[in-house]
Amino acid sequence: LLGGALRAVAAPCFARAVAVVSFTVTLSSLGGRCCRQLRPPLSNLSPTHWSHLHSLKMSNSCGVSKFYHSKALTSPYPGSNIERSQVPEDKVGWLTEWKDYNPVEYTSVSVLAGPRWADPQLSDKNFSPKFNERDGEVERKSLNGLYVVENGRPRNPAGRTGLIGRGLLGRWGPNHAADPIVTRWKRDRSGSKIAHPVTGKNILQFVAIKRKDCGEWAIPGGMVDPGEKISATLKREFGEEALNSLQKSPKEKEELEKQLQRLFSQEPFVVYTGYVDDPRNTDNAWMETEAVNYHDESGETMDNLPLEAGDDAGKVKWVDISEKLKLYANHSYFIKLVTEKRGAHWSEDPGPECHE
Repeated sequence: LLGGALRAVAAPCFARAVAVVSFTVTLSSLGGRCCRQLRPPLSNLSPTHWSHLHSLKMSNSCGVSKFYHSKALTSPYPGSNIERSQVPEDKVGWLTEWKDYNPVEYTSVSVLAGPRWADPQLSDKNFSPKFNERDGEVERKSLNGLYVVENGRPRNPAGRTGLIGRGLLGRWGPNHAADPIVTRWKRDRSGSKIAHPVTGKNILQFVAIKRKDCGEWAIPGGMVDPGEKISATLKREFGEEALNSLQKSPKEKEELEKQLQRLFSQEPFVVYTGYVDDPRNTDNAWMETEAVNYHDESGETMDNLPLEAGDDAGKVKWVDISEKLKLYANHSYFIKLVTEKRGAHWSEDPGPECHE
């Protein structure tokens, strides 16, 4: 997740995983709308009354899937030599009592410097954030429903991470991003779709960028600016990351905008909405995203949009989609959901594509 308000603090690759815990998140990939259970009114409930928040449920076209909170447990913390407190797998969940839990506190100096995209420290007398609410132009609601605020600090709904504070993230609580997944069918020189030799399913391609910070391939997304609509973020980030729009002349930008509007004005498929397993996450700040697929069925639109890496991207190219993809954060999962929606090739495994 790059670009936008937090582009200056994009995280390097994580070094090693220390624990894994599964959790689930609620999502409907049919019709593209996120489905969340109704929550009781916000009140001063004690943490023990928020037990329903620990289990984040996710469903797609195949039913309920499992997701993993692992990259948020890696050390050292991105961009630093800070080692997280190790969190055993059976103690990640907040419902498990752990009186001796002693997480490391860390907030990057780049965040503490007070850039426009970052919150002040909670100790600042002029800062009174409205958690679980729309706070002026800053969206502090989580895409997964209500989250616990304990001792004045929001608590990561996916569990313990071994680190408190904000790390590289600007906002206390959820930090919202948007990920545009632009796809087309792989075709031969005659324009015919290319099918995978084993599965017989057509091969889908998507626009991928190579992150400058860690060299991992990723979806060209970024942070949602305060007051910005998700649809605007999706188009802006794709233009900046994959088309180098920031470096274009006024005339080139005008033409580029026309082509982008053609692609992004179509009915989108909302692939995923919710928590992101990101190496920058902490106990008090975490990434959330809305991943949206824009599919160029004929390929004509994208043929008129020459890819050019820009902003935080080192490289950009069309990538064939398959289960062999190794992408940043949980981007591979988002891409898999797109192949299911489009009926495209994903795995050579003859078994069912959907597993609980």
